[in-house]
Amino acid sequence: MSGLVNALLIVAVVVVVIVRQFRARPIDTGRRWWLVPVILAVVALREPGILDTHHRIASVGLLGTELLVGLVMGAAWAWTTRVWREADGVVWTKSTKASAIVWFGGIAVRLGLYALGAVVGVHQDSAALMLGLAVTLLVRAGILVWRAQSLPSAASAASAGGPAGAYRDGMARVTRREGV
Repeated sequence: MSGLVNALLIVAVVVVVIVRQFRARPIDTGRRWWLVPVILAVVALREPGILDTHHRIASVGLLGTELLVGLVMGAAWAWTTRVWREADGVVWTKSTKASAIVWFGGIAVRLGLYALGAVVGVHQDSAALMLGLAVTLLVRAGILVWRAQSLPSAASAASAGGPAGAYRDGMARVTRREGV
């Protein structure tokens, strides 16, 4: 794929993911939550320009840092996302303002990495960014599924005197359902 097509794919995925995550939505722990990140990773790894052949060491360093940023960003995003179980047993998630800060921070770090690569003369392809995004989505989804599965059942939460604990426990809980 061309760089323009990759860039458009990245922007489209980011917009869809961000818009969907800031609305309360049920999470299905049985789904193939890993499928979209794996597809993004395969598309990214098929690109021949993921590493700059003239600056291989610097290129590998930047790619490794991009993947590390993706891992940290995915974990931080997952831990700043509210997860709760309703009385009917359905597990819901919704990103918080802290999640938005994580996104803006991750974008700033990635822009800094791109600028650093440009300063040292490393050609950077959009495939590295796509691979970093795949890592972010995979880590986030994996942690959210783990958190959802570790919530107590609706019956035990009701007997404990309220909803199951979640990020920022004690804040007002959203009980209405928004369109998915």
